[in-house]
Amino acid sequence: RWQKVLYERQPFPDNYVDQRFLEELRKNVHARQYRYQAVVFQSGAVVQQLCSVCVFVLTWWYMEAGMLSPQGLFGAALVSSLLGYVLFDAVDGGAGRWASGRTRWADLKSTLVFAAFTYGFSPVLKTLTESISTDTIYAMSALMLLGHLIFFDYGANAAIVSSTLSLNMAIFASVCLASRLPRSLHAFVMVTFAMQIFALWPMLQKKLKARTPRCYVGVTVLFALAALAGLATVSSVGAVLFASLLLAISCLCPYCLIRLQLLKDNIHGPWDEAEIKEDLSRFLM
Repeated sequence: RWQKVLYERQPFPDNYVDQRFLEELRKNVHARQYRYQAVVFQSGAVVQQLCSVCVFVLTWWYMEAGMLSPQGLFGAALVSSLLGYVLFDAVDGGAGRWASGRTRWADLKSTLVFAAFTYGFSPVLKTLTESISTDTIYAMSALMLLGHLIFFDYGANAAIVSSTLSLNMAIFASVCLASRLPRSLHAFVMVTFAMQIFALWPMLQKKLKARTPRCYVGVTVLFALAALAGLATVSSVGAVLFASLLLAISCLCPYCLIRLQLLKDNIHGPWDEAEIKEDLSRFLM
């Protein structure tokens, strides 16, 4: 009788297996079952980040066209930041702040240092890319914003995720676009607004998603509607295409994922590599 061992000589070829070989066949052992509502909920992070990029580009376009003053944008950003700061603490009752050990005075000092540093270097930011053509600036900005979306941390445990790289690419794009605005004050407000929407806004999103899922869904829908309304004032065709993209990401892609899960056919059996689960550290002493 054939035995699945290598230390005995048997009258069978090396590649011989008997009929019991496939009895240990297992399919889709580690396959994960998804629910449509859960996948749609998780896609909200992608929708919000796309809307953040859309709102940022629209804001820059309004300022470049003279339809939005830097003072008005700075005031609106300041009020929204204060409201978000209060909401960030109110969601968990200050537990996150207590765990991190940061005080409100430390947050205020960091904000003032960043604002002073950015305002002091705004003339440099304004003239930083004078020797570069405008078409090149637009191409670099589009490429950086695309990289920001690719490397952003949407909650997946993947090697491509890099929050630092994603944020740096977004800030680089904001500096490039801010250098094409009329004055240094415009550049200062634009870079400050970029930091708010690309660094602070995702932090609030994650806190709402973890603590109050219903509020997170409401904020996502309102934010998407605001981005679509702003885009409609610039291009109705662009608004329709962007709405189609959001619907495809939040509704069509989750459906396709669940349908494709039914076609998954991973097999496991005695041909897999052996897993050593015993502690072998005593042999290394």
